[in-house]
Amino acid sequence: MAKFDKISVMNKIGSTRMVPVFYNKDVEIACKVVKACYDGGVRAFEFTNRGDFAHEVFAEVVKFADKECPEMAVGVGSIVDPATAALYLQLGACFVVGPLFNPEVAKVCNRRSIPYTPGCGSISEVGAAQETGCDLCKVFPGDVLGPKFVKGLLAPMPWSKLMVTGGVEPTEENLTAWFKAGVYCVGMGSKLFPKDKVAAKDWQYVTDKCREALDIIKKCI
Repeated sequence: MAKFDKISVMNKIGSTRMVPVFYNKDVEIACKVVKACYDGGVRAFEFTNRGDFAHEVFAEVVKFADKECPEMAVGVGSIVDPATAALYLQLGACFVVGPLFNPEVAKVCNRRSIPYTPGCGSISEVGAAQETGCDLCKVFPGDVLGPKFVKGLLAPMPWSKLMVTGGVEPTEENLTAWFKAGVYCVGMGSKLFPKDKVAAKDWQYVTDKCREALDIIKKCI
């Protein structure tokens, strides 16, 4: 069962406006990254369902975060079907993110009062997702659609809360462009966790990079 409900998770995301996105098959590395992000001020973390037995790693990350990062809402990403969503909800996922919009996933999440943030690549998809109770929709892939898509969508649909993932970097220029366009928050992956830094177990780098990105975002909103 999720540690935090829909309202709590949305408040956490709203307070920081950034959700780190990460996957590693090594439980220890995954836990260290979560802790590094937490120390950097992050309060909502997306673990992606990318590899074999990813759900087993996720289960351990949730248990770790419960003790070491008590205010962290741990969610799952790359979810495309309701069965997989249900599996992760059973393991304690506080929110579910997907690369696409599946209304059946929305039903599973709504029943448990868990936020579902589907990936949308058109204005019609965002509208359809909102009809099923998705308060936060993911603009994906962000590097393909770009800030102009966000600005264009918000003109006729200003109530929309959008999270962009893909093409987001922890730089002032990049983050300013997205927030100026009107995104509600950003999802950020590899740019926060360079492979060489993870391999070197340089967790302080991750903490510093998260803190730096959050400081930039504060100036933008």
